[in-house]
Parts: sequence; C-alpha cells; structure tokens
Amino acid sequence: MNWNTHLKAKSTRAIQLYQNLLKIAGKSWGVPLNHRRTLYKTVTERVLAQGAVAWSAVILGIPPLHLQLQREARGTALFRLRLPLSTNVSDIDPSEIEEKATGWAAHPSEHLSPTQTSLYDGGNINTGLRIYTDRSKTDKGVGAAFCVLTDVNITHRWSSRLSLRNTVFHAEILSLLKALEHVVALTTQRMTILVNQASIKSTVNPNSHNSIGQKFFKLLHSPPHIKVSCIKAHAGYIGKEESDILAKEATEMENYPEPPLEFPESLIKTFLLQKMLATWQMAWDDGDTGRLILNIIPKVSFQPINRTRNEDLLFIGHGPFLSFLHIFNLAGTSFFPCRGIGTPIHYATVCLHTTSYHMAPPIQQQQHVRFRSVANNSTSRKKIHNLLHFLQRETSLFQLIVPDPN
Repeated sequence: MNWNTHLKAKSTRAIQLYQNLLKIAGKSWGVPLNHRRTLYKTVTERVLAQGAVAWSAVILGIPPLHLQLQREARGTALFRLRLPLSTNVSDIDPSEIEEKATGWAAHPSEHLSPTQTSLYDGGNINTGLRIYTDRSKTDKGVGAAFCVLTDVNITHRWSSRLSLRNTVFHAEILSLLKALEHVVALTTQRMTILVNQASIKSTVNPNSHNSIGQKFFKLLHSPPHIKVSCIKAHAGYIGKEESDILAKEATEMENYPEPPLEFPESLIKTFLLQKMLATWQMAWDDGDTGRLILNIIPKVSFQPINRTRNEDLLFIGHGPFLSFLHIFNLAGTSFFPCRGIGTPIHYATVCLHTTSYHMAPPIQQQQHVRFRSVANNSTSRKKIHNLLHFLQRETSLFQLIVPDPN
C-alpha cells in the first residue's frame, strides 16, 4: 500500500492553486506580494500537508493553521488596532511600538546635493572636522556613540545606552542623528560624518519609513557644508575605533540617558513567531499522534527536514510492511515466513531476506535514541532507502500468506 494516488491528487491541486495565484498578479500589477504569500502559506501549503496533520507538518516545517492565524491576529491587534494582548501572552504596550513614518521628509524636487553623500570609503579623509559614529550590542544592552575629530584631536564624545529590545540599526541612526544635531549649529566649515553604508541608504532617503531617518534628512537638507560618507569598520581609523569603544562602554551604563526609543516591528514579529513556536512545541510534546516521529524529531522548526520519503516510511511504520498492511486487510497475516512480525525493525535488523540491509538492533528501552541516531547518520539512511526500494520491488515475496503461529 502506498499514498501515490493521494500525493498525486494533492500535488495537482496545489499546482492549480499556484497557477490561480499567477492569474491574479504580476510583477507590477495585481494583488500585493505579501497577500499572495499569505494565500500560498495558508492555502497551498495546507493542501500539501493534508492527510497527516501532526507529523507531516513537523516534517515540512509548517506550523498548524490555527497557530498561524492566531499569530496574524495578535500582530493585527498590536500593529493596526493598537490593542494590548492578554497579560499571559505579552506585556507589550502598543504605544511603545514604532509606527512607520508616512509621507516624504521633503518635496521630491528638494533633493540632497550629489556631493553631500558618498558610498565610497571616507577613511582616508584626514582634514577638517570628522564625526565618527558606531553602535554595539551585548547581553546587557545596546550602545550608541559618536566622537568628533579635529585633525588628530578628539574634541567631543557622546554615548547612550538603549534597551535590549532596540536593534543595532536603531542605535546607528540615533547616533547619526545626534551627531548631525551636534554639528549643524557649528561653523560653516566643511565637515564629514562617517557611518556605515546601510545607515546612509536609510537616512538620506526622503521617503524613509523610519521617523529618525526622516528627521535626519530634514536636518541634512539645510546645511550644504555637511557631508555623509561611508567608512569601513575595524580598519584602524582612530575616530572609528574611539566611537566603537564608546559604544561598547555605553552598553555597561546603569541608566538610560536618552528617552526610550519605540520598539521596532521586527522585534515584535520575532516575539510572536517565538510564541507560536513554543505553543506548537507544547502541542507536539503532548499530542497523541505522530509519536514515532517525535522520537526522531523532538523539536519543531520552521525549516523542513531534509529526508527522503522512504526514510520517513520506516520511522513511522507506514509502508510495505506486513504489520501495516495487515491492518487494512491487504495481507493475510502480520507474521513473516521467517516467524517474525513484519515490523520495520524486523526488516531492518533480523529478517533473513534483508540481510544486506541490516543494522544493529536497538535495545527496547533505548529504541527512540537509536532511531534518532540512525536518522542523523547518512550511511544508515542510505541503507534504509535501499531497504525500502527492495521491499517495494519484491512485494510478492514479502506478502506470502502464512498461518499465524498462535
């Protein structure tokens, strides 16, 4: 017995659904990409997983649909409706979550001068006023810092500690904004702010979704004597090394000098994913189906398990085994001619007809440990693959009807 007919039907249905998605959108028209992705993950993927809900979802790395919908509902409550979740789920205040900035920081015609930004390494600039920014993150917090270098002398230092919930990107653009606020009121002499490339691309975009980035653009747009340039990290530049030290020291501060920044959406989304993963893990541990797969895949994951179908058949006991076929009356008995019950363990360890594919028999009390070891061993998995091919090829040999020894 096999599931080829079922698999073919579900594959055909999944392809039809995918083709329907292609009809409602193109590269530049139709349903937005994020909506198409949601349709694919919540409809097409579920069609492929139909038939063995618990263990197939774990193998495919697809969380149960109700958990996915629960995560989406929680995200909608926090991001769109600005409603708090129940206290047993999270203590996050929706007002503390960063909102995407809308609109333009300036009219599109009011762009920056081409000489105000540069993506080339500005580390070789050694004259005039230079401002170096940096950020750091440790287990204690996130640090942001900048220092001002005049010729070879450091004339100003600034650093601040942020919450662990903030990202290094927040620290980088905050230090960039503080550096610009510091120098914008100074003399009109030529000065350069040196930052990493990602920060430049984010902050000089007038249509940035980050509120700090938009503030930076507005400030930079006015004084044409300030230039922002890229710089390589850990290249031995004095100012960069000093700002790096300041940022690391800031993570050790006992207080938070700056007003707390709003939490990024990415952090909340990661939290909701982790919450869903934990709930899925509890359901997998306490479930009553797929217990054989639990022995070899104790932890759920969003990544599919890289194994062949034949390997899974042996571990779950579904396949050309007399013990399985007898349940559906496809074999007259579950006993094999060599006087053993035709279980996967029997074929893989003691059956006289499969000697070429034998592995060391597991101790009964440690069978799940042995299965897990076999599943992670490439040589054993190859033996399993060949064994299943042999059983499927020699069907008539392994379905001989023999009397029950009892």
